[in-house]
Amino acid sequence: MPEPTKEVWIQTAEGFYNNANFPNCLGAVDGKHIRIINPAKSGSDYFNYKHFFSIILMALVDSNYCFLSIDVGAYGREGDPNIFKKSPLGKKLYDRQLDIPLPKKLPNDDDGVEQPFVIVGDETFALHENLLRRYPRKI
Repeated sequence: MPEPTKEVWIQTAEGFYNNANFPNCLGAVDGKHIRIINPAKSGSDYFNYKHFFSIILMALVDSNYCFLSIDVGAYGREGDPNIFKKSPLGKKLYDRQLDIPLPKKLPNDDDGVEQPFVIVGDETFALHENLLRRYPRKI
């Protein structure tokens, strides 16, 4: 799967704005457990917090639920943020090597400050200039 280009990021952000009224969004990232039979001699590497053996599918999708990036095969015991940080996409994001568009003002806010383009994750992901998460449920 090719790495998204600046043009793909811009198209994705336009899709999120048109479909969800969410500007400057480059995609949504999350991990899913894929149930497996425990491989021989693997110990508890694949045993997850849901109490079954799994590998992780980490995916970034656009506003139409199409994959932009995937990483498959991490141990089920690992958490989403660690898997993302170790994935090719995550490494490039944290090393600022992705071809992400420069920050821009939000629509209908000509006097506002330029805002960065972001990937959206759940509350398990660490905040980053280009990674946004929802507020925790308990404030």
